[in-house]
Amino acid sequence: MTRPVSAYVPRSERKPLYVKVVTEPSLHGCWAVNISETGIGLIATPRTTSEGPRESEAVEMSFLLPGTGAHVRVRGDVRWRHDMTGAAGMVAALGVSFRAFEGSDGLKLARYLATAHVQVAVAFASAEEARGLRMALEGQATPHFASTLPDAHALLARGDMAALLVCGNVEEQALELVERLAVLRAEVDPSGAGPPSDLASRIIYCAPAAPERLVALFNTGRIFRALGPEPRLDLVRQAVLQACREHGVRTEQWRMALELERNLLRERALSHAPAGPGRGSDDVGFRSAAMQRVMEMVRLVAPHRVAVLLQGETGTGKEVLARILHRLSGRGDVPLVVQDCGALTETLLESELFGHVKGAFTGAVADHPGLFVLANGGTVFLDEIENTTPNLQAKLLRVLETGDVRPVGGTQVRHVDVRVVAASNRDLGEEVRAGRFRADLFYRLNSFTLDIPPLRDRPEDIPELARAFLDQFNLSLKRSATGVAPDAAEVLRGYAWPGNVRELRNVMERAVLLSRPGEVVTRRLLPPGMLNAVPPRGEQSSDGSLRARLHHVERELIREALERHGGVLRRAAVALGMDPVTLGRRARRHGLWKAD
Repeated sequence: MTRPVSAYVPRSERKPLYVKVVTEPSLHGCWAVNISETGIGLIATPRTTSEGPRESEAVEMSFLLPGTGAHVRVRGDVRWRHDMTGAAGMVAALGVSFRAFEGSDGLKLARYLATAHVQVAVAFASAEEARGLRMALEGQATPHFASTLPDAHALLARGDMAALLVCGNVEEQALELVERLAVLRAEVDPSGAGPPSDLASRIIYCAPAAPERLVALFNTGRIFRALGPEPRLDLVRQAVLQACREHGVRTEQWRMALELERNLLRERALSHAPAGPGRGSDDVGFRSAAMQRVMEMVRLVAPHRVAVLLQGETGTGKEVLARILHRLSGRGDVPLVVQDCGALTETLLESELFGHVKGAFTGAVADHPGLFVLANGGTVFLDEIENTTPNLQAKLLRVLETGDVRPVGGTQVRHVDVRVVAASNRDLGEEVRAGRFRADLFYRLNSFTLDIPPLRDRPEDIPELARAFLDQFNLSLKRSATGVAPDAAEVLRGYAWPGNVRELRNVMERAVLLSRPGEVVTRRLLPPGMLNAVPPRGEQSSDGSLRARLHHVERELIREALERHGGVLRRAAVALGMDPVTLGRRARRHGLWKAD
């Protein structure tokens, strides 16, 4: 029995987690980087770029919660994936959002995240040193002690140790442990492109060693700090906490850099892709009446400096519309700055948006202008704005109303001219009524709202979008697929598209990648899960019963009538000679229509 993620209210921020993750589709060498109640970050070493799940595809995962002995099994969706090739092989980074847990595994994870404290491994400490460290770290971190090399490796293999203290008067064993960890780091990530998740960057060395040896270890990144034998306990506590904080910031910066690189590569591919015959650059694939109305509103509001709120399910194309708004606004010569508000903690997001001054917090080694300043004269796109905190929402409201930006830790205010486009996967009106979103910010953003319909409600867009993506990936992947066969088009039109346009994009990318030179995209090139969900037309009533065949014929007649009349129920009812209420009830039963 699986339970949806919505059954569990998120209460914790993203936390580091370094454990082996087993996935289906299988992904070689897959490890967790960080985790929250709603998602997980993964790093893997796939053998090919087609191995494992792609963006918007479903994935099943199993992993162990360190120190508990509890396994978690969960289904999720890949929000983003970025493949890199380093000197020693391929590395893939993925961000996965959770969809449904197995049984009570969601509660196990929530309990683990709510109660887990910073865990620190301590190697070779004497009894007196252990007592002092317990006192020094009380209330800040939980120490775990190992007296031998195997014990130390067993502790580190748990996957939740935030730092390692190497103590004691055992110089040879201490240096051997440090060197072994460096070798292990190279084995786990031979390309050097992985996250800063190895313990080598968080080792505080408090054992004897020659000064020149310590300098070499520090310069090669094998240790974080060398305090010398029997250091003051306040210095130990300060070093441990600083190592943990800086490591968290570095991991998050690494993840953001990968996602930014993936976005830049995708944007570059889109900018070089031809629009295709008969398709304008602004409305490729938008052939449904619903999306035509959306595009009319986009062209109407684009030239005016008014905040725009885009609402729709994940993958419906909110970022694409934001880029069209920016291009048509007259600000196209200034970059569009994109920020995913669900990807960062409040502190990091505030720093990213508004900037910070040197010394504002640990790791702030220089002034950072912030995205609003960098986008001055242009557009800022705030995706998943519903994930911001009330405190940050108040600061966003001030920027929207006055244009004044004050960096974290600073006193000087800078005025900017920025057009704000926000996006949400949820109904922000409902979020306001539930007390999860500030009403004043909602009303400021709600001056112009565009609701983007899901792809399943506009099937007439699917053929055009599929052809546009086919042209795009023929160019970027250097393939020569020549079109979409009728049997594949039938599957594309009959599928429910939970991932919307993003899922269609990835389906076509996979099909083009698997296609032979000059081959037409057929059912053979589509994902097996999609084929199982949409059986061939001749098999849809395979039981041969009269009831099943009549059910299938009725569904096809209603579907064709709705498509022919642009999804307008009353017009379809007139064409079929039916009462609109009856047609609506039957269309809903067949999953072809839902009330506004």
